Amino acid sequence: MNDQSLTRETRDSAIQRLVDSTQPGRELDVLVIGGGITGAGIALDAAARGLETAVVEAQDWAAGSSSRASKLIHGGLRYLQMLDFKLVHEALTERDLLLNNVAPHLVRPLPFLYPLRHRVWERAFVGAGIALYDFLATVSTGKAKGKRSVPWHRHLSRKQLAARFPGLAHDAAVGAIEYWDANVDDARYVVNVIRTAHTHGAYAASRTQVVEITKNGDGVVNGAVLVDLETGTTFPVRATAVINSTGVWTGETQALAHQSGGLKVLASKGIHIVVPRERISGEAGLILQTSTSVLFVIPWSRYWVIGTTDTPWKENLLNPAATADDIDYVIAEANAVLADPIDRSDVIGTWAGLRPLLQPGTMEGTNSAKVSREHTVASPIPGLTVIAGGKFTTYRVMAKDAVDFALGKVAAKANPSTTASIALLGAEGLDDARDNTRELSERFGWNDQMIDHLLHRYGANIAEIAAIADAEPTMSQPLAHASAYLRVEIVYAITHEGALHLEDLMVRRTRMNYEYLNEGIAAVPEVAEIAAPLLGWSEQTTAHEVAVYHQMVDAVAAASLKRDDESASEVREAAPQIVPLATPTEDATEAEAEQS
Repeated sequence: MNDQSLTRETRDSAIQRLVDSTQPGRELDVLVIGGGITGAGIALDAAARGLETAVVEAQDWAAGSSSRASKLIHGGLRYLQMLDFKLVHEALTERDLLLNNVAPHLVRPLPFLYPLRHRVWERAFVGAGIALYDFLATVSTGKAKGKRSVPWHRHLSRKQLAARFPGLAHDAAVGAIEYWDANVDDARYVVNVIRTAHTHGAYAASRTQVVEITKNGDGVVNGAVLVDLETGTTFPVRATAVINSTGVWTGETQALAHQSGGLKVLASKGIHIVVPRERISGEAGLILQTSTSVLFVIPWSRYWVIGTTDTPWKENLLNPAATADDIDYVIAEANAVLADPIDRSDVIGTWAGLRPLLQPGTMEGTNSAKVSREHTVASPIPGLTVIAGGKFTTYRVMAKDAVDFALGKVAAKANPSTTASIALLGAEGLDDARDNTRELSERFGWNDQMIDHLLHRYGANIAEIAAIADAEPTMSQPLAHASAYLRVEIVYAITHEGALHLEDLMVRRTRMNYEYLNEGIAAVPEVAEIAAPLLGWSEQTTAHEVAVYHQMVDAVAAASLKRDDESASEVREAAPQIVPLATPTEDATEAEAEQS
């Protein structure tokens, strides 16, 4: 196994391995395009089978849909209405696997309330559905009766509901059914999967864009042409199998092979808003049926996350934007059941994400395909495997299907997936880490809330956080303008989690961009000050990173005042993307410092 850390140096090594793949006998077994949850899962699955694997991502890890979801790991309760028991059972099996074995530090049980408006028939109908949901979860665990990942559901009277969720309007429900699913910080989960894949030998390069998918003289895909966006260098790579796992960019990526056909994916926008926890009184989440979608009111640390919407997105895929109409809709739907209505002044942050919706019957030109209701794996060109659709919860199954398909039935049977038994970094030793938290609290002065925060984010790797804080005591202190996070977490994001830019730190390694007003802008100077020496930034580069983030913040705010997608997208796209001023080196940094 390799070192657990993702750094600028491991990225450079990955780039070099990609360059070397054109040498005789050095081609990769698998090249994975896309660093969201599916691509990360594929990289881990392939590498764990002993395949020489590389995964590339044009932005930061999880920069697209995989950092902008509802933060839920769930069995898909709504699929019971479609009588799709197989899909629900699969999702519940994966939910419990993540809770128990794969990532118990990152995935945590979460209670939800399903408010009832009718005393008899609705309680019987919904109760039967949720009872079936619980039964399927019990079957999925394969454990003895009573040994469950989450508690059984229970029926609540109106009085019990009022005690459980005082913020619900008295006339909004006559009672409720409480059931359990789980939540997760999706971006952190993806980074952990990438890091775990790296420990199994996968080469991981973020900010590395595929600009062409190449074929040999027989028309078989044999690799790609990449651009290192940090340096502007273009180079070819060779691989026996190329797997496209780019979500809403599936069609655009397929087109890089200069061949028609393949899977077609449409983008559907979902937005969420964040409001302070004290603004709504409740001890569980809510799930509400609306006329156009399902609305969740989800407890998230010190906040509530409320969403989502489900509308077609036809603008630029890179930066979907929450419009004023989107935000007003979510607020109105929440206020329909809240005793104390919220308004725009309560909204601390928002985000918008795109769901990749696979279009049925659009696999023309594919040689073969494996299809489920949620995801499809196909081969539009020999040597190229494409996977599309799916949901975060079942990423591991999707990854297994993609690698199996790329290998072929015989090879896949001889070298099967092992990810069901692979714990992500931070899971092993979690119980011991919990037992040692009192000593950490005494050493650094971290309160119970901070300890819980660190365990949820890092699991057993909290020991690595402590080691950095021991070496530099000032790093054990909270950020001045984002006190839920420690200074050491910024260091760790760079030295262990592959963060390269200020946006990576603010938006994905932490969630300051929507947990603090104005995208956490007040914390930016301190974060940049910590990051600069670790990433080799000169004063000029640091100013550039800060300026780009400020422009992004302004663009997001301006977009949220627009009423339609087209106008919001136009404003959001006005902010520049991250373009490094130059490749940072120690010599260059010193030279620029001398000039200044």
